[in-house]
Amino acid sequence: MNRFTLPRDIYFGKGSLETLKQIEGKKAIIVVGGSSMKRTGFLDKACEYLNEAGIETKLIEGVEPDPSVETVFEGAKIMSEFEPDWIISMGGGSPIDAAKAMWIFYEYPEFTFEEAVKPFNIPPLRKKARFIAIPSTSGTATEVTAFSVITDYKKKIKYPLADFNLTPDIAIVDSELAESMPKKLVAHTGMDALTHAIEAYVAGLRSSFSDPLALNAIIMVRDYLKASFDGDMVARDKMHEAQCLAGMAFSNALLGITHSMAHKIGAVFHVPHGCANAILLPYVINYNKKECMDRYAHIARMLGLTGNTDEELVDSLVDMIRGLNKELDIPLTLKEYGVTKEDFDENVEYVSKNAVLDACTGSNPRTIDDENMIKLFKAAYDGLEVNF
Repeated sequence: MNRFTLPRDIYFGKGSLETLKQIEGKKAIIVVGGSSMKRTGFLDKACEYLNEAGIETKLIEGVEPDPSVETVFEGAKIMSEFEPDWIISMGGGSPIDAAKAMWIFYEYPEFTFEEAVKPFNIPPLRKKARFIAIPSTSGTATEVTAFSVITDYKKKIKYPLADFNLTPDIAIVDSELAESMPKKLVAHTGMDALTHAIEAYVAGLRSSFSDPLALNAIIMVRDYLKASFDGDMVARDKMHEAQCLAGMAFSNALLGITHSMAHKIGAVFHVPHGCANAILLPYVINYNKKECMDRYAHIARMLGLTGNTDEELVDSLVDMIRGLNKELDIPLTLKEYGVTKEDFDENVEYVSKNAVLDACTGSNPRTIDDENMIKLFKAAYDGLEVNF
């Protein structure tokens, strides 16, 4: 038996933040990151709408990029003291991911992080609160997914928490929140969305339900990401929708080793997640094509890329991705990004081992071991051909 899970309601389009006026409840905690939601006035708007709904609110502010285990447990403690019946998170992927993890330990204070990182091992939620996610960036799609990524800085490992229980009850996809994104963030989150869609199309649990979402997201990212990067707000609205479609696809089809690798180098080399995906994706496609050449070739045909054979079409797809990276000022290798040779050599075996163990690796279309993962990382570091 298969499963396809999405939020109960998805509100989208400019001004959809007003949906908060319709919420029924007594108390809500709002989890945010830095100052962007406050600076742009959207946090105040959210509080005003909830006040109109008769809901008492409390803030958890300052969630860091790549939220830590410590941040999660501190937030869960605040929730336990306030006892909200709604958890609402606004901002990029980090505060929403952190709020999802806080939700687990608010509902189950005795549950451990070690138990939570086991895929699909989280007990039923919604005993105490329901969840609303409101993204301000156009990439992570955590507002519609069953995932949360939390970093253990002591171990230098990013852990993807995966369970359908983590899928929000309500997603509010209001593109007005994304209009103030800086260009670099537009580029990184947009390539994250493209990676989500491409990986979902070849992932282990892909289906007739996820495929159309993934393919449409790929087309939309190709059509609108560069214009969004250049400041076109119509394109930025389309990208906000595209990343959400990609999220619906990968939340159900799952992902692959591009994400496994990005999680691990993010924790050790501090490469931003979307940038890491953008760099790694061409190398992973060339590794995976031995198992799913036809799927990648279909993407290329759908995009109107050139090639007389499946192999040539996949080459065109890889060239397109690298060309898009160049247009978005994203490096093509880890060396070009700035990871030093000394740092890379010292840590490549560690990140490779952990990438193989990452929750996303199991749904990759081609199996991989530590030895090949090291070779793949080395290819992505130096820009080498992947022919193994």
